[in-house]
Amino acid sequence: MNPLLVRQFLQQALIEDVGSRDLTSDLLFEPGTQIRGTLLAKQEGRVAGLPVAEESFRLLDPQVRFEVHLPDGSDVKPGDILATVTGSARAVLSAERVALNMLQRMSGIATTTRDVCRKVEDLPVRITDTRKTVPGLRLFDKYAVTIGGGVNHRFGLYDAVMIKDNHIAAAGSLTAAVEKIKKGIGHLVKIEVEADTLEQVKEAVEAGVDVILLDNMSPAMLEEAVRIVSGRAITEASGGITPDTVREFAVAGLDIISLGWLTHSVKALDISLDLQ
Repeated sequence: MNPLLVRQFLQQALIEDVGSRDLTSDLLFEPGTQIRGTLLAKQEGRVAGLPVAEESFRLLDPQVRFEVHLPDGSDVKPGDILATVTGSARAVLSAERVALNMLQRMSGIATTTRDVCRKVEDLPVRITDTRKTVPGLRLFDKYAVTIGGGVNHRFGLYDAVMIKDNHIAAAGSLTAAVEKIKKGIGHLVKIEVEADTLEQVKEAVEAGVDVILLDNMSPAMLEEAVRIVSGRAITEASGGITPDTVREFAVAGLDIISLGWLTHSVKALDISLDLQ
C-alpha cells in the first residue's frame, strides 16, 4: 500500500471521528499521560491491516510504540495478542475506533478470502476480487484480499479494458466494440469482454480478446464455454458466486473466479483494544 495514500485516508477518517477534539479523553487525561494496550483477537481468522492501525495511532502521537506480535497474514485464534501499543492516552484512545474499524474490516476480508481459496486450493484456478468496494476503501480492501491469498482484479477503469454488456449494447455488437477499442490502445493493454451466452463466447474468441468474463453462467454452461475457448483466452467466471458455491463453479476448468462477495459482504473480524 502506498503510505501517502494510506496517510491521506486516515487523516480524513480521524478528522471525521475526532473533529475539533476528543472531549472525553481530553478531559480525563493530562497531556503527558501514557497508557499501554494490546490488540486482541476475539475470534479465529486471518490478520490484515496492522500497518494501517499503527499509522492511525502514529498520526496522533508520532512517538507511539507499536510492537507487532502476529503480523499481517497470520492465522489467529481467540486470545491471541496481535500487537502492543504504548503512547499518549489522549492519542491512543482518540485513534482507537479508526484503527479498529480498519483492522477489523481488513481482517474480515482476509479471512473470507483465505476460506474461499482453501476450498479450491487443489484446482488451477485463481480467486480475485472486483470493484465492488466502498468508495475510498478500495486500496485497503484489495490489500486484504492479497493477504487472504487472493489476487487483485483491476483497481479501476484506468488500468485495463473491460467491455461489459452495456458497452456492447451501446456499440452495436461485441465485435464492433472490440475492433474500436483495439484501434485506441497500446500493445501492452489487455482486453477483457463480458459474455452472457455461448454465442458471445464464440464471438469473443474470434475477435481475439485476451480474457473472457463468463457472466452469470451455470456450472454446466461454464464447462461448455471453457471447451469453446480451448485455451485461446483466459476464462473468468463471475456473478452470483458465493463461498458456499465457489467449488462447484471452479471444477469447470476456469482460470479465474472473481467474487464481489469478498468485499461487498464483509463480516468484520472481532478484535479489541484492551488496556493493561
